[in-house]
Amino acid sequence: MMLIISASLLVAFILAFIAFPLFINMMKKLQYGQQIREDGPLKHASKAGTPTMGGVLILIIASVTAIMFAGSSPLTYMVLLVMLGCGLIGFFDDYLKIAKNRSLGLKARSKLVGEVLIAALFTLAIYLAGYYIPAVELPFTDTSINLGFLYPFFVFLVVTSATNTVNLTDGIDGLAAGTTVIALFAFMYIALQADLSALAVTCAALIGSCLGFLVYNRHPARLFMGDVGSLGLGGAFAAIAILTKSELLLIVVGGIFVIEALAVIAQVISFRLTGKRIFLMAPLHHHFELKGWSEWRVVGTFWAVAIIFAFIGILSY
Repeated sequence: MMLIISASLLVAFILAFIAFPLFINMMKKLQYGQQIREDGPLKHASKAGTPTMGGVLILIIASVTAIMFAGSSPLTYMVLLVMLGCGLIGFFDDYLKIAKNRSLGLKARSKLVGEVLIAALFTLAIYLAGYYIPAVELPFTDTSINLGFLYPFFVFLVVTSATNTVNLTDGIDGLAAGTTVIALFAFMYIALQADLSALAVTCAALIGSCLGFLVYNRHPARLFMGDVGSLGLGGAFAAIAILTKSELLLIVVGGIFVIEALAVIAQVISFRLTGKRIFLMAPLHHHFELKGWSEWRVVGTFWAVAIIFAFIGILSY
């Protein structure tokens, strides 16, 4: 099995490594460049026009590789359902930003409707495939809670939380891709421990694809993943966590994503209640940038924290 997992990772990496330069050239010719937030760090203005939507290729390569090495399992197709569905929402979001030449794409309401539909289809899929287990395991304990008829709502919560937290983390070269790889390694281990080899192979395909992308996304980035990538990868996390019955462990393994989201929430609440900001800028990685940290230092620190969270998640499974 380890040979298949290794092959899945390696093939995905090689495909990504070869394909991304072609993709970058194509996006340059189409003039599909990144739109930078006006309220973002000033030094990010130089990144305007950098080719984006690299997530399209991340998801395609990961899907093809996963099907090649684990395609006979319904587990793989259920992960791809959520991943590609959320990625499609991100694709429309990215396209609107480029087409309308602005930093905002789909309205939040439109994204929410799409995520509701994807969560509903995923819930139906796991029910029909016999993987519907409404009991949720509590991390660090032997206790579980049966959510009963509330479980479909919980699935929706996991999907929306995972997609949006990964999306918030995508703001500095190499940050989202690197932390995603680290978390995926943890889930690959969890999948193996749960005797769900097809999920482990799928994780490996995602890791290889992200690593290939990271070659061109490291600072200074030649390509961004866009919302198509961050939402798609978040959807994959959600599906894998649900299928391995480690839904709440996602909070631990993806701790760096949770911290980023909590910083944004705290910033908004503080500003609305007191008119003052807790951080210089949210998400948290921008705060450290404005404190004078280089992008390499921010990314390296966040990767290190992500590794710690991943190990805690592995040890607690």
